[in-house]
Formats: sequence, structure tokens, C-alpha cells
Amino acid sequence: MQFFGGSDISPLPPPPTASGNNAHMMYVFNKNGVCLLYREWNRSLRTLNAQQDHKLMFGLLFSLKSLTAKMDPTSVEKGNLGVPQLTGQGCSFHSFRTNTYKLSFMESPSGIKIILVTHPRTGDLRESLKYIYNLYVEYVVKNPLYSPGMPIRSELFNMTLDQYVRGLG
Repeated sequence: MQFFGGSDISPLPPPPTASGNNAHMMYVFNKNGVCLLYREWNRSLRTLNAQQDHKLMFGLLFSLKSLTAKMDPTSVEKGNLGVPQLTGQGCSFHSFRTNTYKLSFMESPSGIKIILVTHPRTGDLRESLKYIYNLYVEYVVKNPLYSPGMPIRSELFNMTLDQYVRGLG
């Protein structure tokens, strides 16, 4: 079945960009900034409580989207820094890297935001994020027991996600 980015969900996910489990954590936010899912795999240091961590991550995304839209060299209308951007509006960023981690980001047309934090040497994860979004659609959105905007509690989704993410490079 085809959901996003022209790729079909199938038993053949995008190939890993390297070997080993380099994923640290993943967030899924809805368009209102509600954290629907938070998973961690290799996060050794916890400095904030979960609610503060989610607010900080969503604030970072909001700020980066606003900044990239403001700096977009192709747009004549720049808007004010800090003004919310509509889904798909303005210039978009896909990832950024520091000396200790890489943050990869994808926003769906419906406003679902998927953030994957990995080792800094991890390659391009855009196709992997699209695959994770397709898993979300298949196992969460199509589940008749799931109500949009509620936290994701699907064991099948979590198990499939864990298996896929552990193979990412």
C-alpha cells in the first residue's frame, strides 16, 4: 500500500545506512505538539523529565522550521520569525548534526512529525523516516481502536519499529 513519498510498505524496508544500532531516541508529535510516542534505545544520560524533554524537542522543531522559512532564499515573503508555519509551507530542513548526535526530521502532510536522534555518522535517513511513517499508518492509523491525538499504545507497531530501528546505521 502506498501512503507517503511514493513508496510502498513492504517487507523490504530501505537498506540501513551502516551497520549496528546507532539510534538513540525517537519522537512522534501531532500537529498540535502533543507527543504521541517516545522511544529510546541508546540514551545513556537523562537530564529532564519526560514532559520537559518533549516540550524542549517540539520547541526546537518549531524554532528550526521558523528559522529555515525566514532564511529561505527562494521566498519573497519572509513572514516574522516565530510565526507558526503551515504544514508544507516555507523551506524545510531534514536533519542537523552535532559532534555527539544527528537529528533527522520528517513532517507528513497531516502534520505528524517524526524525529529520530542517532549517532552523528549516520547517513541520510529520509527514506527510513518515510518507512517509519508508513508503519505508523499501517499499524496505528488503520487500527479501529486508535483515536487520533491519543498516545500510541500499539504493541505490534512498537515491536516492528524496534526491530527496524535496531537495524539502522
